[in-house]
Order: sequence, then C-alpha cells, then structure tokens
Amino acid sequence: MGRTYIVEENVGQYLSSINLQGKAFVSGLLIGQCSSQKDYVILATRTPPKEQQNEKLKHSTAKLDNLDEEWATEHANQVSRMLPGGLLVLGVFIITTLEMENYFPNALHRLVFAVEKSMNKKRLWNFTEEEVSERVTLHICSSTKKILCRTYDIHDPKSSAKPADWKYQSGLLTSWLSLECTVHINIHIPLSTTSASYTLEKNTKNGLARWAKQIENSVYLINGQVKAEDGDLLEGQKKSSRGNIQVTSHPFDVRVLTQLLLNSDHRSTATVQICSGSVNLKGAVKCRAYIHSNKPKVKDAVQAVKRDILNTVADRCEILFEDLLLNEIPEKKDSENEFHILPHRVFVPIPGSTVMLCDYKFGDESAEEIRDHFIEMLDHRIQIEDLEIAEEINTACVSSSMNTEASLDNTDDEQPKQPIKTTIVLKIQHNIGVIAAFAVVVIAAGISFHYFSD
Repeated sequence: MGRTYIVEENVGQYLSSINLQGKAFVSGLLIGQCSSQKDYVILATRTPPKEQQNEKLKHSTAKLDNLDEEWATEHANQVSRMLPGGLLVLGVFIITTLEMENYFPNALHRLVFAVEKSMNKKRLWNFTEEEVSERVTLHICSSTKKILCRTYDIHDPKSSAKPADWKYQSGLLTSWLSLECTVHINIHIPLSTTSASYTLEKNTKNGLARWAKQIENSVYLINGQVKAEDGDLLEGQKKSSRGNIQVTSHPFDVRVLTQLLLNSDHRSTATVQICSGSVNLKGAVKCRAYIHSNKPKVKDAVQAVKRDILNTVADRCEILFEDLLLNEIPEKKDSENEFHILPHRVFVPIPGSTVMLCDYKFGDESAEEIRDHFIEMLDHRIQIEDLEIAEEINTACVSSSMNTEASLDNTDDEQPKQPIKTTIVLKIQHNIGVIAAFAVVVIAAGISFHYFSD
C-alpha cells in the first residue's frame, strides 16, 4: 500500500488553472508536511520560466530533456527559505501535453532527487531514521486531466517508483497548530589559522554546524512545561460536546534552554587553537513552526521548532553573503571595521489559514519588493497590508578602529557606540599581517522571556 497525500482543495484549483500557453510542459513544487501515517499538501507553486527558455519551450515537440534541473533546484532552494518550521518541499509536479505523456517518468525521477540533494546541502540538520524518506512526484496531463502520483525513496537513488494516493480535502488549511518562540543566541566561531584560506562564508557555516548541536540538545518548554516527547501536544486541551479536542487558535509558547551543566559521566575538555580572528553572532531570532492537528506529538512539534531556529539563522547568513557577492562590495583594508545589516524576517499568511510563510528583507527593500518576490517564488498574490515584519529595523552602524593589533580579547569591547539592539549587523575587521574577521550579528528585537546562553 502506497502513501496517501491529503491535499488542500485550493491546490487542485491552482494546478487546474495553470495554462501551458503552447509550452510542452510546466513544472513546480509541492509544499506541505510529512507524518508517519499520511502527508499533507497545502501549497503548490510553478517554477518560473527562464526568459531564454520561453521560445524554446513553446513547441509541443520539445522533449523533457529541456527541463532545466539547475533552475528548478535553485527555485526549490529559494522557496525552502520561505517555509517556517514543519513545512517542507514534499516533491515536484509536472503538467504536460498528451504527446509528452510517455516522457515524464525519468525526468521526474531525476528532478525530485536533484531538488532534495540541493536543499539537503544547505541544512544544518539531518532527517532522523524514523522520518518518512519518500518524496512525491505528480504528473498531470493537461488534455485528459489524468493524474499519476508516485513516490521515490530519497535515501536510495536507484529506488523505483511506488504508487501513491492523491486525495483532495476541503478545510485542510485550517487544521494547523502554531508554535512561536524568540531564541537568544550568542555564537562564537573562532577562525583558526588553518582555516584562514577559507571564505568567511565557509568558516561561518562550519561554526554554525557546531552551534546546531547545542540547539539539538537544548531543553524545550511548551507553555512553560517540559512535556514527554511521546506525549500528545494537545493533552489537557478542552474537549467539545462530541468529545473531540478543540484546536486552539492561540500559538503555543516555546522557550529554549541550553543545558549548562554536563552530566557526571561526561568530561569537559578544552581545546587550544591558534586563531587569526573570530566571528560572533549575537542577538535574538523570531521563530515559528506549524504542525497538523491530527494527533500531534510533542517530539514532532519540538523538532519543527528546532529546525526553524537552525534554518532562519543559516538562511540570513547565506542571504547576506549572496548580497555582498552580487553587489561586489569591496573589502575594507588595514584596520577599518565594516558593518553589514543582515535581513529581517517578514511573515505573510496563506489566505484562509493560520499558517504563515516567510521571507527576508534588507532595510532598503520596500514592501512592494517583498510582495513581488512572494509572487515570483510562490506564484500567489499577497496583500502588502498582510506583511508582518517580525523584527524591528534600524540603520547599520559603521565604525573604524585605530588599533592595528590582532587581539581577540577586546572584540566584545569594540562595539558601535550607537545602540544596535534591533539591528542585524555583520562586523568585519582586517588587521595587518593576518585577517581577523569579527562578526557581530544582532538579530531581531523585543522583550523576551526566553533564555539562551553559551
């Protein structure tokens, strides 16, 4: 028996509305959540065509070999940044003409594996052995409206396709529980002399990978309580007259506590490294996660929150490095300090649902630009008034240091005089003889009762 995919009716309407406009095919992504029993699909988005591909794909005789896997995977990477904890790219769809019906199996197989491989490279976390490893491919014939749904095991590149059920259901968008938290981070990443030849991006990612282990091992309080992992997330909730648990519209409050003390059977050791500098990420991040209300487990909710924490910090750093590369911003020389604002998180609701998608906004970007990016990536129109900036935005602070000696002891003292509590800043300092990169990142603001410490 294959897997069952419960699909929001709006997804079916969206897929039916896609017009090939003379093209041989249109491909896209399916978004939702996996569970042990069934998977839930709440959103579909077509991959925007490349301009140079428009003419090439207008001929119905074009083969699926023209499917640009690199372009499709880049779209998947962009979309995955816009998904909160709990939501994933579950697979891909393709809509073809009748003449193309016999060409799709191999193309879909390659595409679903390429998409998953590309997204997996950027993650700070790994799937557990208990999690579902199947990803879905959906083929729709534009002429006959025939649907063929199959799955592949992403852990096995040679796996064959398995049949799956594709079932539409109304009201799926309203059956979700939300979890929110603000996590205070203080990440110190030493830059050893052996890694001096690495890019700042690579060094930062390596440091974040070590920090990710702290997040994985932290204690998570849900509404102020530590709950058993295998327990029901809705335990203790009020029941309706029919005996069913009423789904709360209020988000669960999650607090993250690091384990400061080691167990007696663990021994703490110190590592001495010769370093040319360090990177410090400091501040607070706003996180949100969603889980379907059908018998939700505490461990699944906590896992969704963990992954949102890891994703949002890693994504912001990656977006900044991409922006610096795109704009070819030159490095400061000698002893000058440089500060760059990292993007702030913006949320927008899926129409008719409590589930919110997200994006990242630099200070000089307008709300119209964010709206246009949502339309381009997700192919769904949003209202500017629905945009929710979760974190305050201030201007960047730039300062220069007269000290040309490479000293790690005073990095915390060399802070901008202007308050930067609500600013996301990357600070880079270059010294004569060695390159010492000091990054201070303050992500988000606001009063918080959540505790996180090294």
